[in-house]
Amino acid sequence: MGLDDKAKHKAEELKGKAKEATGKVTDDEDLEAEGKVDKAKGDVKQAGDKVKDAFD
Repeated sequence: MGLDDKAKHKAEELKGKAKEATGKVTDDEDLEAEGKVDKAKGDVKQAGDKVKDAFD
């Protein structure tokens, strides 16, 4: 697993957190939900990274 992929996955999680926070502050439920989805995708990909690393 390359560091580039890990960085992209972490960036996706952080982007999701930012969207979620912005949605909460602006009372934009759609943006908040979109942020939660992005955050979850990043979390899942990072978990996959950890599993792959365990087998290396």
